[in-house]
Amino acid sequence: MDKKFILIADDEPHIVDLIKLSLGNDYEFMEATDGKEVLKAVSQKKPDLLLLDVMMPSLDGYEVCRRLRQNQDTKDILIAMISAKKEDHDILTGIDKGAIAYITKPFSPVELQEKVRELLQL
Repeated sequence: MDKKFILIADDEPHIVDLIKLSLGNDYEFMEATDGKEVLKAVSQKKPDLLLLDVMMPSLDGYEVCRRLRQNQDTKDILIAMISAKKEDHDILTGIDKGAIAYITKPFSPVELQEKVRELLQL
């Protein structure tokens, strides 16, 4: 069985490491540290799931999500935002821009595992 491919977009290396550790060896990972890197990475290999931080250099997660949704080649990518921004308007903005899930930091590794499994079954 092929492993699902997850692109983790976060400018904090310890968060990327925590996500990878939480999800284990069941997935193939690629990392991006800013919004422009995310767009470039997605153009090279389309992920099964994009875990997208909101606050990143160059382009924030909201703008990355908006651009991916407007592009015919990337509009169907599953996007889950992961952010420390947890006010209702932050979450609604993420969903409005095209995220199908919004996970707040700090997150529980078990809850992250469950959410990722749920999303990849869509």
